[in-house]
Amino acid sequence: MYIAGAWVESESGARIEATSPATGERIGSVPSGTREDAGRAIAAANAAWRDWAACSAFERAATVERIAEFISERRDDLAKTLTLDQGKPLRAEAYDEVDELEQYWLMAAADVRRFDGSMPPSVDAGKRALVYRVPKGVVGVITPWNWPYTMPAEVIAPALAAGNAVVWVPAPTTSVCAVKLAECLVDAGLPAGVFNMVTGEGAVVGDEVAASPGTHAVGFIGSIATGHKVAERAAGKAVLLEMGGNGPVVVLEDAEVEKAVAATLVASFLCAGQSCTAGERFLVHEAVHDEYLDKLAAALASEVRLGDPFSDETTMGPLNNEPVAEKMDRHIGEAVERGAELVAGGSRARGYPTSLYYEPTVLRGVTHDMEVATEETFGPIVPISTITSEEEALAVIDESPYGLLTSVFTRDLRRGLRFAEAARAGWVNVNESSNYWESHLPFGGRAGSRSGVGRVGGRYPLETFTETKTVIVEL
Repeated sequence: MYIAGAWVESESGARIEATSPATGERIGSVPSGTREDAGRAIAAANAAWRDWAACSAFERAATVERIAEFISERRDDLAKTLTLDQGKPLRAEAYDEVDELEQYWLMAAADVRRFDGSMPPSVDAGKRALVYRVPKGVVGVITPWNWPYTMPAEVIAPALAAGNAVVWVPAPTTSVCAVKLAECLVDAGLPAGVFNMVTGEGAVVGDEVAASPGTHAVGFIGSIATGHKVAERAAGKAVLLEMGGNGPVVVLEDAEVEKAVAATLVASFLCAGQSCTAGERFLVHEAVHDEYLDKLAAALASEVRLGDPFSDETTMGPLNNEPVAEKMDRHIGEAVERGAELVAGGSRARGYPTSLYYEPTVLRGVTHDMEVATEETFGPIVPISTITSEEEALAVIDESPYGLLTSVFTRDLRRGLRFAEAARAGWVNVNESSNYWESHLPFGGRAGSRSGVGRVGGRYPLETFTETKTVIVEL
């Protein structure tokens, strides 16, 4: 772990073994942090953040840019570690995540240089009113395993750039990746205590970071169940919660079916479907259902290649952990038992080093009350339901507890825009995969949904991790 400017063990001496989902081999171990460890990190951050905040935005931006330089220099090592620890295909996905990681730090440096305040008029001609943006203080960051580089960066980079200190709790199953990323921050020369990383179980160290009065804001990315616990423990603080979703992807009767099929492969099989923006629910109009299904089956057979993630030919690697694989088993089993039909896949693939390699799966005849439609499966699956109208699709979206991202396919741009504005989601793609996003744009769940509050992306987290401060000057 990294606390107060030093690499340290847990005070308990306990460690968590790291096993590769790709090979089944032990790849290392990390300290299993305690509440006392988290408390030490929070204390170090509180001792450091005021001096860091006193630096100019341009000074902080220069340090953040040095982090990006180290990421670029270590691109190969970071990508190979990601494949080994998380399971992403090296050529198809891992290098892309590292390249995007670099951009998050460069973007935070650029955004903080332009993050200004205002000078509104005073009622008194002899006074001046200044409205500054100032850092919150100490930001607790809790992040998941599916994008173990970029998701931490989209929170940590703006938090640090804005003048906060950070205490980061990464996901236990990708903590080897977390150490590699932390090394880039440490080597860039951040002052001691400004950045701290505590590895361990979320229910222990993550809970301490969320609840401690020493953290002044919390940024969380992960599951809905954990996010709700974080929100409860962080009550009264500024929170940014980016949680789950399950689409849907809507294919209307006037859609360009080939385009919808190509987008489906990205929506469901990028990161082996382990994405909050994955298309985990497909609402296909009855007029194009059979054509869509036939073309999808053909594309799946020719373009999705499950295999060794270190192989250049592989497009989809293993799932990251056993609970995700068990959920796939459960959702598919329940759907088939209740009448859904397997078109492709449906079980764990054989002949691989671990049991986490899962066949890319397509289900037809999925009803709106099946688990695979109502919950976030988080695996390589395309659950297809038939709809009869655009209105029916919007009604399904309205009834869903999620509100993160939706896609719609139609040849009519006006219709697509109307649908996007009516759909209850924080982000809507028209004629594009649900797994398409741009890192500088605001991303998050619709108000009232279970998909979170606040926005990641570009300058938007700066608004959560800073606050306005008004100063009146008597001339």
